Amino acid sequence: MRGVSQLHRWLTVVLLACAARALAADAPAPVFTPVAHSALAVLTAARTASGVTLHLEGAAGSPPLHVTGLTASVDGKSVPLTPLGEDSWSLASTTTSAAAEGKLEVTVDHDGIREVLSGALPGRPADIPTPGSAGTSLLRNHKQLAWWILNIGVVLIAVLAISRRMS
Repeated sequence: MRGVSQLHRWLTVVLLACAARALAADAPAPVFTPVAHSALAVLTAARTASGVTLHLEGAAGSPPLHVTGLTASVDGKSVPLTPLGEDSWSLASTTTSAAAEGKLEVTVDHDGIREVLSGALPGRPADIPTPGSAGTSLLRNHKQLAWWILNIGVVLIAVLAISRRMS
């Protein structure tokens, strides 16, 4: 009987470790799609759970951009930008959630030049859950992990049943 209770403790530890790993798993990296380009700059964007991330880089064969100013508007309304890194900015989700596929216009000041880049906002990917949507469960995004936990659970239940029958 002592072996069964020890096995039960180990089963609990393994299941808790798997659940903690599932909760700590990182979200998939956003997929950037081209929005607009000019002779010197390329603007790409990606939908994320927190809004839209913009990435600005030099066109192929041109030197890196030295951005001194950046403003954005969605469907003609100015939206605040948050810098994320050297070449990336974030549009708040409150301004872009209503506009599923609105028109994005970005004014870029770089290297003494002012350019206006415009294009359509990227569509909302199916794998990014929106607040209040039906598919925001943990298992929806971690199907393979849930499958392994189920398999391990079945094997451990069989081990418990066999060990009780033998004792």
